[in-house]
Amino acid sequence: MNSKNNSIGRRSFFSKSAGLLGAGVFGTFGQGLEAAVERTPSASNPSDLKITDLKCGYVRGALYVKIYTNQEVWGCGEAVDAIQGTYYLVKRMGDQIKGQNPLNPNRIAEQLRKGAFFGGAQSGVYVAVLTAIETALWDLTGKVFGIPVYQLLGGKFRDKIRVYCDTALYTSTNPTPDDYATAARGAVDRGYNAVKFDVDDGRDPNKYDRFNWTASPMEIDRMYNAIAAVRQEVGPNIDICVDMHGRYDAITGIKMAKMYEDLNLMWLEEPVPADNIDVYKRITQETSTPICAGENIYLAYGFTRLLSESAIDIIMPDVQKAGGLGEAQRIANLANLYYVPFSPHMVASFLGAMAACHVCASVPNFQIMEWQIYMDTQPLWQDIVTYDGPRTENSFITLSEKPGIGVEINEEGMKKHAVPGVPFFE
Repeated sequence: MNSKNNSIGRRSFFSKSAGLLGAGVFGTFGQGLEAAVERTPSASNPSDLKITDLKCGYVRGALYVKIYTNQEVWGCGEAVDAIQGTYYLVKRMGDQIKGQNPLNPNRIAEQLRKGAFFGGAQSGVYVAVLTAIETALWDLTGKVFGIPVYQLLGGKFRDKIRVYCDTALYTSTNPTPDDYATAARGAVDRGYNAVKFDVDDGRDPNKYDRFNWTASPMEIDRMYNAIAAVRQEVGPNIDICVDMHGRYDAITGIKMAKMYEDLNLMWLEEPVPADNIDVYKRITQETSTPICAGENIYLAYGFTRLLSESAIDIIMPDVQKAGGLGEAQRIANLANLYYVPFSPHMVASFLGAMAACHVCASVPNFQIMEWQIYMDTQPLWQDIVTYDGPRTENSFITLSEKPGIGVEINEEGMKKHAVPGVPFFE
């Protein structure tokens, strides 16, 4: 179904229902929600809505789910990275929530999490799949009430979400400092005011070996000179982020953080794996370069010690696998108690990007969000979703004011890129 049919379905849902939805319940949420309630027929009863099915499809490294209801209104969600081979897990979770009212995203997410193995001690693929389903529930709820997801999350602090451009130079073999400078200039010329580069490279001929995580002197020179060239090219007013993907040891992490101090980075990302909080604390305390981590940490529980022990300066949960939109907001609000910025990792489609934008708009401590430069140019990213506006403009994404997330998946476009041998929305 297209978005027009979805809108018709929502009107049909309200016209077939009975009961009263009182505007007074929403009075504290602001004018946007009050206006939405005024647009909603007074004779509506959301309690009649039931989940009838959940179907999914896989495209490259992403899972897309669609939750169907008995009133021709649906919701879409996305998860990334830790989702390969999860088709039957998706179906199992879908079976657990069939027949339930979908307008309780937090309750259903908690039900799925605590109703699993070990009563809630989950991470990895389980939480990633849960994330896609939880996101679809928020999308569906927003469509039913005719309001954007950010309004369901308590309103917005901003209308535009700043993004940095990951230049994807990591696809090149042995790039030189000049290559880094050229890529940075290209991103800035496209309107981005913040850029990111990966400096870890398993193909570097100067590595001692792939298992020894101490960088050689020539590796260290390469990592420094590349970013020095970027700073020289873009000047002092463009933010630069550097990612080491957790592929080095503490000695190298500390050395690089201190060497980068004169380049005034926005942050140094995951110089060591994020599983040893004590090492992160040590690196953070020994440098003025801001240290960022969190893309592979699940649920708010995973961030508690990092924050309470001041182990990092900036958190970067991935909204498409950390537990969902409600959980991402809880993570951001937890970080806000420690005056730590929230800067989400984001490698999803524009559906996932806009879903994350609703969270970023709803919290005070949002700093910046990731955007991959290939999303501007590769046809795949245009094919798999439907959105009728510009995606990024001058390093910002404008928050959608449409009901739900505001972006729909395009099943026909997705078929061209679907993972072979895996059921596709069946």
